[in-house]
Amino acid sequence: MAAYVIRRVLVNAPVFLMISIGIFVLVRLAPGDPVRMMVDPEQMRGGGAEFIEAKRGELGLDRPVAVQYGHWLAGALRGDLGYSYVGHQPVAEVLGERVGPTLQLMGAALAVALVVAVVLGVAAAVRRNTALDYGATVLGLAAVSVPPFFLGVIAIYVFSLRLGLLPSAGMLTPGDGGALDRLRHLVLPGLILAFVTAGPFTRYVRGGLVDELGADYVRTAEAKGASPARVVLRHALRNSLIPLITVVLCQIPQLLAGAVVIEQVFAWPGMGQLAVSSIGQHDHPVIVGFALYVAVLVLGCNLVADVLYAVADPRVSLR
Repeated sequence: MAAYVIRRVLVNAPVFLMISIGIFVLVRLAPGDPVRMMVDPEQMRGGGAEFIEAKRGELGLDRPVAVQYGHWLAGALRGDLGYSYVGHQPVAEVLGERVGPTLQLMGAALAVALVVAVVLGVAAAVRRNTALDYGATVLGLAAVSVPPFFLGVIAIYVFSLRLGLLPSAGMLTPGDGGALDRLRHLVLPGLILAFVTAGPFTRYVRGGLVDELGADYVRTAEAKGASPARVVLRHALRNSLIPLITVVLCQIPQLLAGAVVIEQVFAWPGMGQLAVSSIGQHDHPVIVGFALYVAVLVLGCNLVADVLYAVADPRVSLR
């Protein structure tokens, strides 16, 4: 297994290099001049053009894109992703401040989504073609179909404005910041992101369990007198969850994409909100850094999925 992991890492290295080139070039070629975003409109009346040219030279934006990328790559290999044009802080530091809230939101949503998906999926598979099965299917389709921002707006209106039960924005209340306060702020964005994520998970659990319940070993266990609960939970469910490992890890990048939307709706101070604001401000170093974080997440999740699948299923060999 160690040899397989090392081999995959070596294969992913040139892939990551190509991704970094594509991201860097696309960001540099995007419409808009980041230097002009730094200039006060009053400055444009006198000496603004000279300031822009001087600032472009200071930031190295007057050089060819290939030269800019080479300079950036040399720094990135040392762990230096550059400095934010807006906050004038190291990009790694800016992103590091936002990773925690995003991971907290994603982790809570993923945990809730898995619990809901397993419970609903098992219930739908055991009682297939009943009202419960149809209801779970409708909920799964609704979770996939309804935009997260729409659910967020509805939740804010109902639970924050109308009922006043939960806060509508932020990660904590100024002056409070206790564990209970943070939990109350996490409820709405976490549950909505969990609902959106649980939809496809439920369908996978239900489909996998239906296939396993028709297998020969299940009939053998039933013939030996095993209880229905033991057959479902001990035998069929265990085997049906093996493909879910791959699905969950492959869905984590999409979970991050959903978190970007949710963070905007609920003003959650995570990486998604930072990425959207950086795009509006043409903060190129932060945009590139965020995109590379996502690339690492995708490549890492694919690798972990392959390894865990082989660990969970002895029939799979890593070569």
